[in-house]
Amino acid sequence: MKITPTAIPDVLIIEPKVFGDERGFFLESFNQRAFNQATGLDVQFVQDNHSRSARGVLRGLHYQVQQPQGKLVRVVRGAVFDVAVDIREGSLTWGQWVGTELSEGNQRQLWVPPGFAHGFLVTSGSADYLYKTTDYYAPEHERCMAWNDPAIGIQWPLDGPPQLSARDMMARPMASAKLRANSPLG
Repeated sequence: MKITPTAIPDVLIIEPKVFGDERGFFLESFNQRAFNQATGLDVQFVQDNHSRSARGVLRGLHYQVQQPQGKLVRVVRGAVFDVAVDIREGSLTWGQWVGTELSEGNQRQLWVPPGFAHGFLVTSGSADYLYKTTDYYAPEHERCMAWNDPAIGIQWPLDGPPQLSARDMMARPMASAKLRANSPLG
């Protein structure tokens, strides 16, 4: 397993060892001991999720104001541009973002620590997206930040307007988003 820190060092690109030949390939998609040793983290995952989305679907930027989730994300079919935005209070990289392509071809995974807003854009015909979380989904604590907030300045690889959920269309810019449980913002 190869670990590469991003421009925000707590967000990690993880490349598993892939064993391939003319028959196909094999990879160990997750091993708790190997993950902990390679990353230096001691996290436990409690939930696995799978989504399928069509080309041009943009999901995010999502986060939870209580029960923040760390996410280990990967794509098993297709390709996405995956983004993490640091919303950790007091962080030296607060408000900064990193993005990378995750695809069935590159087999990369991305570790997004708790305290980040997260989203992705499907860049292939469709994509199957898998992610493990360190805390349970809590819809009452979930919030969404505007994917196109100019203050953040994410450079999405768009080839037209994205397809958004009704909730994502109503997302607020970071400056007026509720980023923690005791925030007076909505």
